[in-house]
Amino acid sequence: MEIKTHEDKKIVEVWLTNAEQEDADVKARLNLMYAKYKNDGYTVVVFKSGKKDLFQGTAHLLRHNRMEEAAAQKNREQAVKNL
Repeated sequence: MEIKTHEDKKIVEVWLTNAEQEDADVKARLNLMYAKYKNDGYTVVVFKSGKKDLFQGTAHLLRHNRMEEAAAQKNREQAVKNL
């Protein structure tokens, strides 16, 4: 578990590995942390490691975004032609 506190924004980041996500002791610590920081006016944000391949997921997202942009560009060009 990695914890980063941003005093200026009143945010606490908690980063969990896959193993920690299932650990009962970690869950108990998180519950205590939520209560403590809530009383102090902080927001606790928990980031959980994914189970899928990061490289493949990013590549898929970039391909998708590129295709969406190409379609939008084609629509813009068509709209100009129809003027």
